[in-house]
Formats: sequence, C-alpha cells, structure tokens
Amino acid sequence: MIESLEEMDGADGAMLVIISGPSGVGKDTIIDALRLRSHDPAYHYVVTCTTRAMRPGEADGIDYHFLDGGTFAAMRAAGGFLEANEVHGNWYGTPRSQVREALADGRDVILKIDVQGAQVVKGKVPGALLIFLIPPSLEDLFHRLRSRATETADELELRQRNAAIELARQEDYDYVVTNETGQVERTAECIDGIIADEHRRHP
Repeated sequence: MIESLEEMDGADGAMLVIISGPSGVGKDTIIDALRLRSHDPAYHYVVTCTTRAMRPGEADGIDYHFLDGGTFAAMRAAGGFLEANEVHGNWYGTPRSQVREALADGRDVILKIDVQGAQVVKGKVPGALLIFLIPPSLEDLFHRLRSRATETADELELRQRNAAIELARQEDYDYVVTNETGQVERTAECIDGIIADEHRRHP
C-alpha cells in the first residue's frame, strides 16, 4: 500500500526528491555531502528499512534501520511502508511516517531508493522529483564495486548484472547527473541546484 497523492502533499511547496542509481555509483557518499551543505529549511533524509546484513562502519538508525525478515514482513503487512521491494535478494522499505511528517512540516524529503521503488512512488505521487546518478562509465562503476569489497563474488556478479539493467532505466527520470570520480562536492551542488530550480518553477 502507498499513501495517496493528497496525503503526501508537502506544505509550503515541499518536495519528495528521489535519488536513484546503480550499486556503487556513490549514492550514500553524495547524500553525506548534501547533509553537510546548508539548507533552509533543512532537508529530511529518510532512513530506509532493510533486511540485509549491516556492513562494517554502518550504524543502525543512521545508515539503515536493520530489521530481521519477520519484523520487516509485519511492518509491510501493517502498511508501514510507502513502498517496499526486494533488491539483490534483500528487502528494502521506505517508512511512510517519515515522509508524511517531514512534508507536512514544509521540509524537502530526500529518499534514496532503487529503480523499482522509484517508479512505484512516481506512479502514486506524480509531483515527486526523480534524480538518477550515473557513473562516468560502466567500467568505472565495476571498479568501484570491486574496490569497496563489501560483497561476495556471487553478490558482486549480481550487482554488476543489475547495474547494466538499471542504467537502461535512466530515461524514466526527470534529471540524470553524472557522479564523476573525485567530484563529490560538485555532484552534491548540482543536485542542490536542481532542487532549487524546481522550487522556482513550481512555487
């Protein structure tokens, strides 16, 4: 189940901003850079729920809400997610209360989500702004995936295969932004500029 468009309307023109991209493109790094930039009012960054295992350096409630399969299934059955999808063998879900409350407070909501989930949300909330991050090249993306060494060989192969499929969906997005290697701040600035432009066009 997903909130209706009326229930997800933002106060004072607040927008739901969806950031997607293939694994390894740097979504988390860019969002961390956005957090360091000044915004008035401050963006709200949705913390996604997932059934995948926690990686070294991650913290529960900050990077994700890490849930066991039973807890996730119960939340899903109770309608606790704006959307939920299985990706790379694990479940990911967006807590609907976070999105609804932040929009009602007049804050833009930043949601990191996979391609499947982005289209579900866009279909129900046409006013959502979709931004797709791409790497400079597929070869560069595969290098990033291999160098982070967070997946087994089978998981890495699955993510590489899915990355090529996901990159083919970039035309479904409102904006496509290239995350050049070593240009994190420039990419974050570009996303801020897109959001500001959309506010000017649709006050």
